[in-house]
Amino acid sequence: MSSTTGIPDQTPVHRGHGEDEPLLGRAGDASQQNGKGIQYNFVLGTAVIAQAGIWILTATVWASVFSNDIMLFSAHPLLNSAAILLTTQAILVLQPTHSSKQKRNGTNIHAVLNGTSVLTLIAGLIIIEYNKIAHNGTHFVSPHAILGLITYCFFIVQALIGITQYYTPKLYGSVDNAKAIWKYHRAGGYIILVLSLATVCAATATDFNKNVLHMQLWAVIVASIITLIGVVPRIKKQKLGL
Repeated sequence: MSSTTGIPDQTPVHRGHGEDEPLLGRAGDASQQNGKGIQYNFVLGTAVIAQAGIWILTATVWASVFSNDIMLFSAHPLLNSAAILLTTQAILVLQPTHSSKQKRNGTNIHAVLNGTSVLTLIAGLIIIEYNKIAHNGTHFVSPHAILGLITYCFFIVQALIGITQYYTPKLYGSVDNAKAIWKYHRAGGYIILVLSLATVCAATATDFNKNVLHMQLWAVIVASIITLIGVVPRIKKQKLGL
């Protein structure tokens, strides 16, 4: 039986089976406990490691920006790093859910966080494009710019698909049709997270970073790896159709 939102009505999962089993670790290690507040999902299991990584990355970017004179362009790295932080939170809050009620609550929070993230990214894109136009700069030439454009596009498409799948599944013909591509949406989210982190790494090779921000590539890579070490083990194999 399916709900109008595209989430199947479920009975509690049995230990060792279904959505109770993460990609790494024992069954139940990354599952929200019944009666436990959803806020605990942000630090459940290896989420603590992910939080450490993403906050270190965000702090690295913000510290580099605020250690220099603030200008309009400064908002670009600030907004983009904030968006990646929000996206990571959106992933962490939804990963442990398994019952219908948990999924509804988690998905609503996930949608708000990711929606805010996309709006933040768009603001960051507008600022960088305005700055390029104002200074007759080149557009989408560096690896950072190209990766950034790809990531921006993926974010927008991912958000549109996620929102319509969940809130208006009839656009796909039926609830079952919308549910059928949920696993691709989930996989796409993890790919976008990796792309986002790679884009930040590529930012360290830009002239602005070399001459002004001075972020170190090794620091960004370490923070990114720590983030993924926290996120990947909590992936539920069944949710990806594995």
